[in-house]
Amino acid sequence: MERKTKIKAEDGKQELVITREFDLPLELLFKAFAEPEIVAQWMGTKVLKLECKKHGSYQFETTDPMGNKHGFNGTIHDFVPNRKITRTFEMEHTPFPVQLEFLEFEKLADDTSKLTMQIVYKSVAHRDQMLQLPFAQGINMAHNRLQDVARQLK
Repeated sequence: MERKTKIKAEDGKQELVITREFDLPLELLFKAFAEPEIVAQWMGTKVLKLECKKHGSYQFETTDPMGNKHGFNGTIHDFVPNRKITRTFEMEHTPFPVQLEFLEFEKLADDTSKLTMQIVYKSVAHRDQMLQLPFAQGINMAHNRLQDVARQLK
């Protein structure tokens, strides 16, 4: 199956640029990142907190098949509805340091939109470590679920 989510990782840079076009209106795509009930559905996570505002924060929790809980959290530094979210992202209890994420939302047509995510890691080594995981497959699957969940809200 073709991966619709594209990941660009340039040699020697400590960032990833992730792009995905969705068959969703811009407002609906953005809503999928801003409304806790929708985030929980497509991410398959428990949303403990989601303060969508400048200087807000978020906290998510997932449970793996063995019953272990894994936390994810961050601070929202900038929040412009239907345009952008700038936030940090941290996976608790892992060797990965906090990363900085710039999410930009773009209207392509009435029923299509584009998400561009620039993720900045502490080092090239940390970025490359992330790419060793099934990261590309996971984010593509998550974006496919986002498309399916949001499409049902139309």
